[in-house]
Amino acid sequence: MKKIKSRNIIKGLFLMLMTISLVGLINCSDDGRPTITETGARGTFVIDPVGSSDVRGTATFIQMADRSTKIIIQVTGTTAGNSHPVHIHDNTAIEGGDIAITLNPIDGETGISETLVIAKDDTTYIPYSELIIFDGYLNVHQSVDDLGTIIGQVDIGINALTGKSTEYSFEPTVNSDVTGKATFHERLNGEALAVLELNNTTPGVSHPAHIHSNTFAEGGRVVISFNPVDGTTGISRTNIAIYDNGASFDYSDLRSINAHIDVHLSTSALRIFVAQGDVGQNMLTGASVTYDLGSVAIPEINGTATFYERVNGQALAKLVLNNTPQDGSHPAHIHANSAEVGGPIIFTFNPVNGDSGISDTNVDASDDGSTLGYDDIKLIDGHINVHLSADEMNTLVAQGNIGIN
Repeated sequence: MKKIKSRNIIKGLFLMLMTISLVGLINCSDDGRPTITETGARGTFVIDPVGSSDVRGTATFIQMADRSTKIIIQVTGTTAGNSHPVHIHDNTAIEGGDIAITLNPIDGETGISETLVIAKDDTTYIPYSELIIFDGYLNVHQSVDDLGTIIGQVDIGINALTGKSTEYSFEPTVNSDVTGKATFHERLNGEALAVLELNNTTPGVSHPAHIHSNTFAEGGRVVISFNPVDGTTGISRTNIAIYDNGASFDYSDLRSINAHIDVHLSTSALRIFVAQGDVGQNMLTGASVTYDLGSVAIPEINGTATFYERVNGQALAKLVLNNTPQDGSHPAHIHANSAEVGGPIIFTFNPVNGDSGISDTNVDASDDGSTLGYDDIKLIDGHINVHLSADEMNTLVAQGNIGIN
């Protein structure tokens, strides 16, 4: 009897404590009905316009005392008399997904929507603690009759962006004047939103794009495929969570990945690049050193050799010659000693393309296998020779001292 009595006392105390706790969480509205108070926990996501829309604002998720979520959407750019449906979808906006939760529409006059959410559309219970980290995105639609037109959008939950990003620039190639950048935005779940933005692309053309292994001067296999670049907008957006081989990808991998990006002319012309850029450990630091290459056998041929420092200490060597003959291929090397003294070959560049006058080569080791990086180039006792052709190595078309010379 004592045990039963003790249990009843404990149960009574528990119910009394619960009642006391709820007094602070539940208030009454003007009409006497109970209202659930906010706990103070909240998360806000920024809604961006889509297409030509001017709709922008925020979606704020507020935790309520009963674990439900009050979602308040406040946007500008809407018009009185309009009503804009709003949904939370599965996955990221780039990947697309089914509607998970239907919210109250946005009033065009006020730009406001307010919805209390306790379950998904399929009646599955979803508390604030799960909704705030939901794998989804939010769409604002033009109207009930035009759900296909999205005027506002934002990734939410674990797909939200942290604000951290890494940007890489594209090098124009001999086949085009396309320039631009690739920006990787970190998501809360560690994945990345990759945005390629190119200038001077051709309307109506679709450009395949990939991350390849090694530097663009070396070339390598495809490791990650992007969504193609739209030639009309010059834009490609891709969510990156895995490599093409199925291994997981994390935003932090960008610090160490040995890779480059190639943007191709088309699916039928993958060997023609319209833009290229090194990424990860191959990214350029901005430091560089340039040496003049004077004419030798052919007076009008001259140029420069520029070495760009990479994050990993290696270098991108770019030889640029003027007035090289079309269809020519000019072997080039770093030789020991000064040009006046001459010496054996230390390093072999990729040949200078006669059509473009350009040679791009990654510098990480000398021909004998010893380390040769950006700092070594600045101190090297050497010179550069550019030859007329592989069959006429004794004829020099350009030459210049480098390093300590």
